[in-house]
Amino acid sequence: MPKIVVDWKTITDFVTDAFVGVGVPREDAEICADVLIESDRRGIESHGVNRFKPIYIDRINIGIQNPVTNFEILRETPTTAVVDGHDGMGQVIGYKAMKMAIEKAKKYGMGMVAVRNSCHYGIAGYYASMAIKEGMIGITGTNARPSIAPTFGVENMLGTNPLTVGFPTDEEFPFVLDCATSITQRGKLEYYSRIGKATPEGMVIGRDGKAKTDTDKILVELNTGEAALAPLGGIGEELAGYKGYGYATIVEVLSAALQQGNYLKMLSGIGEGGKKVPYHLGHFFIAIDTEAFMGLDAFKKTAGDIMRALRASTKAPGEDHIFTAGEKEWLVWCERKDSGVPINEAVQKELVKVRDDLKLTQYKFPWEA
Repeated sequence: MPKIVVDWKTITDFVTDAFVGVGVPREDAEICADVLIESDRRGIESHGVNRFKPIYIDRINIGIQNPVTNFEILRETPTTAVVDGHDGMGQVIGYKAMKMAIEKAKKYGMGMVAVRNSCHYGIAGYYASMAIKEGMIGITGTNARPSIAPTFGVENMLGTNPLTVGFPTDEEFPFVLDCATSITQRGKLEYYSRIGKATPEGMVIGRDGKAKTDTDKILVELNTGEAALAPLGGIGEELAGYKGYGYATIVEVLSAALQQGNYLKMLSGIGEGGKKVPYHLGHFFIAIDTEAFMGLDAFKKTAGDIMRALRASTKAPGEDHIFTAGEKEWLVWCERKDSGVPINEAVQKELVKVRDDLKLTQYKFPWEA
């Protein structure tokens, strides 16, 4: 069964109603749906509707994620705050935390909020984009369940730990760099598994120090500790994997030390006797107001000039375009905005199951026609 496109209104309404169906308050459900579907708008299918059931619905149903979010401010200054999310919806926690950072930046030029005891918050670029819409630079990061082995190691210790930065330009699209500090991430491997693709050599290392390529086996062994993701750069030091390892460590520290949250193996989601438990993730959010420097218009012009110069530079033989971060996602949106999100066969089955389990009988999907 090929991918079938579902229009944006239908998929947004369905995801929202499904979140409500498992106990998420409607206002929060709308935030969760928007963050999730923003991934598909940008073509980041590894974090979109593909992950709706297994990462969010299933975790709520087994009791390791709270559908009602208790956003507790533990400590606050004019420019900073520390928040405990009490294992609520990561998207809601992330949205409120970045909103708080933005409000502080409007008053004082910069704002930062550190979060502990959260859950998976979707694409990090969503929160950077919140700052961009206010004419600001947005920075965020999150730790995650152990996946990355340190350079010269084989044990999964660090999460995929994205370090995400976004800022406005004077072009039609902003600059948004949203990527893991591992050479790949678990969501991409889950996507490979769905489409039956082998993992490229050099992305995953086994306990024997050799590269692994069997995607389905890798997904199992990431949980058992028999496999680990390589840091950005790849296995070993020759291709500078130590740089990805270093950046992943920075994100780990900023996601745990400021807020006194969990880190490394504490984030495994596995308790005594192999029982599934909440992940207790940490995040950080930074907003920087460009008006506190030389002004928004000046910033956007210089940033745009830099992007245009990069794209106009000499291209490699056989290449016809140089991209800047955020450009490909914008092109995907231009292509998809009048149609909807493409859904593959595996996710089609998941959406039908969620609908039937929650008795959302008002929804009929295109592949059922």
